[in-house]
Amino acid sequence: MHFEVIGKITDVQVIATGKAIRDLSRLEKQYGRGRWRKMKGIATVRLLNGSLRRAEIHWYEAHGIGKKRMKIKRFLD
Repeated sequence: MHFEVIGKITDVQVIATGKAIRDLSRLEKQYGRGRWRKMKGIATVRLLNGSLRRAEIHWYEAHGIGKKRMKIKRFLD
């Protein structure tokens, strides 16, 4: 991960669940079976150069497995 989430993730929304997730088979092979959901939210992130930016982030999560493959989709500031 090339960034660190600072504080709480807000405005969390579910983008896709179950078979609607294109990477479902890869997620299940790598992390195990679960009720996978693709999520998005807004958070303040610290980049590698130390700067703080507000960004929309996307990730996958499943109960008992947690948040995986977090990425910055776009910067909001």
